Amino acid sequence: MNEINVSVIVTTKNEEDHIGDCLRAIEIQNYPQDKIEIIVVDNNSSDRTKEIAFRFTPLVFDQGPERSAQRNFGIEKARGKYLLYLDADMTLSEEVVTECVKKCDYDNLDALYIPEIIVGNGFWIQVRNFEREFYNSTCIDAVRFLRAKLTREIGGFDEDLNGPEDWDFNRRIGDSGKVGIIRNPLYHNEGEFNLKIYLRKKSYYSRGFDQYINKWGKRDKIIHKQFGFWYRYVGVFIENGNSKRLFLHPVLATGMYVLRLLVGLNYLFNTKDNLILREKI
Repeated sequence: MNEINVSVIVTTKNEEDHIGDCLRAIEIQNYPQDKIEIIVVDNNSSDRTKEIAFRFTPLVFDQGPERSAQRNFGIEKARGKYLLYLDADMTLSEEVVTECVKKCDYDNLDALYIPEIIVGNGFWIQVRNFEREFYNSTCIDAVRFLRAKLTREIGGFDEDLNGPEDWDFNRRIGDSGKVGIIRNPLYHNEGEFNLKIYLRKKSYYSRGFDQYINKWGKRDKIIHKQFGFWYRYVGVFIENGNSKRLFLHPVLATGMYVLRLLVGLNYLFNTKDNLILREKI
């Protein structure tokens, strides 16, 4: 029996519309399938998510209450040397796993960013993808492919955080190991853009921001980047020569700033503490 090299951990909750595509994309990776295991950690779905998942893997579990706990549960179950964690509405391009393993093995890296392409329908999805491309391998992004040993050594994801747990995990991995980025992307299916749902989701995950900021300290330089006006509205879009893209795509750039403004206003108006905190950063 071949040894498992890569454990792919997929967290789900009521994802019957996406889970099949996600798991099928793992099955068609050009990496040896007998060296990959798929672990689905579901949060008590009321739809057909688990039924569909069982068609692809026997490793389907129930765990909650949030993504951090689900991911940590998957890490406990994983047998692979490497871990790859995904959301159910994500699919991998065919060479992602192969490139990740090769890059970690040959370059002795401990974690990798995977470029993310947002797909769906309509102009605002194009805007979302345009924005997302600026974030790859920045402090707004988070690694997804990891050495299991190091992941366990740093304690996995902080289960006290909900929303910025990716940022927190990314920082601890970066402080402990060597990080890189691959070329092959994953695709994040956001379907039909709905502004109300989009802002509601942003608001939900922003509830954990204060706790995350307090953990690292308000004077922390990365906190200033992630929450400060300059970097989030200017710096991340102009560093590394990226400003050219703003001028080449003025309509998308304008749409991006409209969304950024709405997200910022939504964040400030929904939490009084956030407003006080924002004034201090």
